[in-house]
Amino acid sequence: MTDIKRRERRYRAQGRDQAIAWQRQLRDVLFDLLQLNDLRHAEEIPFDAETIRSEQRDGYAWHELTLNATSTRRMEVVVTLPDGSDEPTAGCIPAVVCIHGHGGSRFDVHDPGSIYQGFAAALAANGYATIATEVGQHEVWEEGRTLMGERLWDTIRCVGYLAAQPQIDASRIGCAGLSLGGEMAMYLGALDERIAVEVSSGFLTIMDQMEEGHCLCWKFEGLRDLVDYADIYALTAPRPLMCQNGWQEPEGSFVVPLARQALEEITPIYRELGHPDRVVLQAHDGGHVVDLPSLLAFFDKYL
Repeated sequence: MTDIKRRERRYRAQGRDQAIAWQRQLRDVLFDLLQLNDLRHAEEIPFDAETIRSEQRDGYAWHELTLNATSTRRMEVVVTLPDGSDEPTAGCIPAVVCIHGHGGSRFDVHDPGSIYQGFAAALAANGYATIATEVGQHEVWEEGRTLMGERLWDTIRCVGYLAAQPQIDASRIGCAGLSLGGEMAMYLGALDERIAVEVSSGFLTIMDQMEEGHCLCWKFEGLRDLVDYADIYALTAPRPLMCQNGWQEPEGSFVVPLARQALEEITPIYRELGHPDRVVLQAHDGGHVVDLPSLLAFFDKYL
């Protein structure tokens, strides 16, 4: 049975102004729980990007880089830029942060034979810039951090790197991921308001379901006292949000009925903020995979 003391910051519809105030306050609380406040309010850390390898692919350039994650830690990323991005029309290119799940890597989101369906490569081939980094670690690298905080911060740095590129339209940056990547897309869209569009695949559920049979890396001190996943997703409103859950997900995993239950708790804030049509659950016929056609269509519509 769910502890009645949990979810003290649950969203309750009270009107537009109250919804915006609730979002602002909950973001502050979550940044604090994730131990990211010092980074959030610090002066911008230079990226000091170094190229490891570059190559030309069909319709886009592929770059493997290292960047500063913090003032004391580097991170590895894959960046793609569409052909022609250095021409005078620069500044108009949309971009997506592409996030892998457990056991994956920054390369796997480009693999069409993987559970990710090569969604990063498909976006790159369709004129989007993309960036992917590693979020699958299970160790904390810097003292005083949290695991989820470090994972999130590296995706926030990905947004910052994209926004700093002159050929990219900083107002059109999205994020997408599967499984753990869907969780990280949830947090990134919730806490980084530069994210214009979010696609979270294979993750929409309730926290009670995650207590058994799943890696407990999702759970950090204080989280369950404050929110459930629906509340975190609600921080994305009114920006477009698509969640994808497959009908072939195994029992005990990210099943469609639980996703629908969670969605019912996300939609009220979209109504309060005037855009109930911008939150969608795509229940597809697959399992724990990205539904590529609907992902591409959602980004094409909104980004």
